[in-house]
Amino acid sequence: MTALPTSIDATLKLLTSANYVADRPLATVLHLALRMGRPLLLEGEAGVGKTEIAKVLAEALGRKLIRLQCYEGLDVAAALYEWNYAAQMIEIRLAEAAGTTDRARLGADVFSERFLVKRPLLKALEFDEAGPPVLLIDELDRTDEAFEAFLLEILSDFQATIPEIGTIKAAAPPIVILTSNRTREIHDALKRRCLYHWVDYPDAQRELTILKAKVPKAPARLSREVVGFVQAIRKEDLFKVPGVAETLDWATALVELDAVALDPALVSDTLGVLLKYQDDIAKMSGSAAKELLDRVRADIAD
Repeated sequence: MTALPTSIDATLKLLTSANYVADRPLATVLHLALRMGRPLLLEGEAGVGKTEIAKVLAEALGRKLIRLQCYEGLDVAAALYEWNYAAQMIEIRLAEAAGTTDRARLGADVFSERFLVKRPLLKALEFDEAGPPVLLIDELDRTDEAFEAFLLEILSDFQATIPEIGTIKAAAPPIVILTSNRTREIHDALKRRCLYHWVDYPDAQRELTILKAKVPKAPARLSREVVGFVQAIRKEDLFKVPGVAETLDWATALVELDAVALDPALVSDTLGVLLKYQDDIAKMSGSAAKELLDRVRADIAD
């Protein structure tokens, strides 16, 4: 287990050791969240690397990563716990067959921890010899406000109440990272319990550094042109501009095609890796791709 970083520079170094290229504002708020023991809420467009932060943090610190993937209709049974009803029924039938008449004892037995199915939030409260885990609550904006209200006890006191057992409190609070693509606003009550950071698209230099780190086989010229093209296409009026994840996927695909540089035909043929909506692909194909690529090359030449 790696100790928590003691400075912003140490936090940057920790992220770099796990191949994550962060800027200083992100390293600062992450350092503060770790030192203060506060959850960190990361908002930003899809594909900018919010989820990856939790993954690399767990890897770099040598901690277990526990992920709760949020979706519409997520409830306590899927997020915190539920009872193994089938096993409970078998236990009751066996007790009846054996002539057990002590109902109070039987009730206490079937609602004991051995019949408890632990979901991500409850697992995050358990003791771990490797240190408190990293709890990733991913895409919180996909849930509803009722689930946010349920989270308040977890994020405030790092404890959960199970009526049949009682209150379970973490011996040491987990490291909590929440992400949101901002498809809806997160409630103020939950935001107050968190530190906050907006994860934006990286500038060209940082995106090039990310690409070199994640796709080291990409030729230098190809890497520069890919980053320049993606940076330029983000300024276009598209339904969904590509994130860093799409940049890396596109560069990887071009390497698989043995490309050493971009050309208009190659761009048009592979836009489906970079853009995910047909209207956007149609808009950027053909002459539009050539015009954008010419501008990118002119900018690189300057």
